[in-house]
Amino acid sequence: MVRSSPRPVLNELLTALPAGDMQRLRAELEPVVLKLGEVIFESGDELDFVYFPTSGIISLLQIMANGSTGEIAVVGNEGVVGIALFMGGESSPSRAVVQSAASALRLPAKALTKEFKRGGELQRLLLRYTQALIAQMSQTVVCNRHHSIQQQLSRWLLMSLDRLESNDVLMTQELIANMLGVRREGVTDAAGALQGKKLIRYARGRIEVLDRLGLERVACECYRVVKAETDRLFHPRAAAPGA
Repeated sequence: MVRSSPRPVLNELLTALPAGDMQRLRAELEPVVLKLGEVIFESGDELDFVYFPTSGIISLLQIMANGSTGEIAVVGNEGVVGIALFMGGESSPSRAVVQSAASALRLPAKALTKEFKRGGELQRLLLRYTQALIAQMSQTVVCNRHHSIQQQLSRWLLMSLDRLESNDVLMTQELIANMLGVRREGVTDAAGALQGKKLIRYARGRIEVLDRLGLERVACECYRVVKAETDRLFHPRAAAPGA
């Protein structure tokens, strides 16, 4: 992790804060650059900071006793990493790892806790975001249990695209398999099927989505459920029928 030069606030939670609230936090916020594969914290770590991503993707992973992993949620510039800090846990139950090279604004734990206890807009936004994150985690569990690897991969790609500035996802099949908690051969077959339908192009750790609408049709309902809940909580006009 390295410090970055100051940049405009591009995190949706921070952008939604009233000017006075943001002014109290501004001096404590530190811009950082997060490298691909970097572990921000491990399961059980006490949290000294929370991270408000401004670009890229951070994955939250559950780690099994045998070392196997499974992704339970992804966080981009719509959210924050480190909810345990203001939910009373103080330590993280999951590993947070950079899935796509990211930049973020890092806020010390004490500053976050102090502002949260004020009971103002930041508290409201963080609690609403936590509800959206829980919805994503719950749907991911159902998806991994009941849907095909092709559907899971489609959901994962769509959620990644929502948090990236291009149609390209840089990720090897082995890493995707670790994220989904499935065998690499299953990802290879699923990616081949999507490529055969001309929905994606895959080569050397780079997946280019060619037909997003087609990918949405292939994906299970889990992507739409999570997106609808997030829109309901943060973008009510987008969630409204006919919007």
